Amino acid sequence: MTREASLQEKRTQDILTEIVRQHIVTGEPVSSRAVARQQAEPLSPATVRNVMADLEEQGYLYQPHTSAGRIPTEAAYRFYVQHLVGQPQLPVEDYQWIHQELAAARTPEELMERASHVLARVSRGLGIVVSPPLARTVLQHIRFLLLPDGRVLVVLVSAGGLTRDKAVRVDREFAQEELDRTAGYLNRHYVGWTLEAIRADLLAHLAHDRERYDQMFGNALLLCDPKLFGEEANRQVYVEGAAQIATAPEFADQEHLRALLEAIEERRRLVTLLTSCIEAPEPVHIQIGVKEMETAGERLSLISAPYGPPQTEQGSLGVLGPMRMHYERAITAVAYVSRVFGELLKGS
Repeated sequence: MTREASLQEKRTQDILTEIVRQHIVTGEPVSSRAVARQQAEPLSPATVRNVMADLEEQGYLYQPHTSAGRIPTEAAYRFYVQHLVGQPQLPVEDYQWIHQELAAARTPEELMERASHVLARVSRGLGIVVSPPLARTVLQHIRFLLLPDGRVLVVLVSAGGLTRDKAVRVDREFAQEELDRTAGYLNRHYVGWTLEAIRADLLAHLAHDRERYDQMFGNALLLCDPKLFGEEANRQVYVEGAAQIATAPEFADQEHLRALLEAIEERRRLVTLLTSCIEAPEPVHIQIGVKEMETAGERLSLISAPYGPPQTEQGSLGVLGPMRMHYERAITAVAYVSRVFGELLKGS
């Protein structure tokens, strides 16, 4: 019998689900007797042991030593997440606390800090928030400042009030007066646009009537090029909870702990991991086993979601935690924080 065919039997599904649930709660190998006590239909420990042996053979469980119970594998966690019964909910007090924490933020930057704190506390994992890419930031105000070394500091204020800046090097020299004229033009004509959309509109006008547009127009085209900003490296990343995830039993081994802390420090990798959820079809993306993080990722799961309106300034947020995490609570928290966070950022 194939793995999939075996799991079509409700009894087998129920037993596997109960083993994962109990292991998440206790962190210990799960015995057949403990599972038998929780089943709706009367089952003997011997019957449960037979099912557990089949599940072990199929790669869903393993036995750390002969006299112990069973521990779920990555495949078991994946099954568990895919077959969560109903819509998990946070306690009412969690909903209220999350909303109060986020609503108390006075600036978009503080909102991102608070969101990472909330996610870390609720999940007891790593709470991560990644800002939107500059090229997709909805413009409220833009300013260009000439730096002494000839680079241009681009200061963007988004529609939500988030301030971003990036020093860029362009192919020509500017005077501050030119930069002021260019910023003034963009602020008059393109409030509410993203840099990507601005540049596309400028190119369309240029193609239609090149002679009509002057040097200032060309400056705007040059300074709005998303390639100048190095998007992945320039995203802001807010991380909280490293201490609590480092003390998880899964990282008692010093080598695995060192690999985890190195992966957390490599912010670009965190950006790549979380931004992948923006393209995912489901509202909350769940990844059991984070292969992109090599040694540390073998023991981790990532739950992530985008925030912000599609096709504009979407950022991403999520929870990175041990594979043995309370998935119902973490999934619900990520979904709720994503929704509230996006609403507050848009309205701030």
